[in-house]
Amino acid sequence: PNAYPLPRISGRVRFEQVSFTYDGEQPVLEDVSLLAEPGDMVAIVGPSGAGKSTLVHLIPRLYDVGAGAVTLDDHDVRQVTVASLRRQIGIALQDVFLFDTTARENIAYGSPGASPAQIEQAATDVCIHDFVASLPLGYGTPVGERGVRLSGGQKQRLALARVLLTDPRILILDEPTSSVDAQTERYMQQALERARAGR
Repeated sequence: PNAYPLPRISGRVRFEQVSFTYDGEQPVLEDVSLLAEPGDMVAIVGPSGAGKSTLVHLIPRLYDVGAGAVTLDDHDVRQVTVASLRRQIGIALQDVFLFDTTARENIAYGSPGASPAQIEQAATDVCIHDFVASLPLGYGTPVGERGVRLSGGQKQRLALARVLLTDPRILILDEPTSSVDAQTERYMQQALERARAGR
């Protein structure tokens, strides 16, 4: 059947007896069912290689389920257009990708119409504004290829600001604070609490 655009969702995520395998033989996920309502925070915990990242990557269809279904507000993610699906999902990963352009353009990637005030607010929310403002050209400072001029924590905070600026209905956080110090992580957790309200 033809895919249709996903209408704006409230953010109810449901896994219904989901199974997945990469090679068609060795199961990574078997018969997983869960429900997350808007405003819920669901933590997926387990040892390395247990399928945590794979599970959340099924939501934006980085992979498709082998059996069962993933639905958003009762829309099967396989039946909607990928572009309309991903517009409503924000993903902050442990390994971030930054472009060889300015701090401003890296934050605004995915939100090209964002105002300077919106960009600065997103940066403030993730505790990176003061650092960016102190750079020689402020938000106009190039960050270098893959953010080579930034620390791991600074790169993660820029990438997280980018995610928040898109105003997603669903936030997927895959260890986005793994490269920040304890104090910055506390600030970022507070920002994420505000950012996830109603999502």
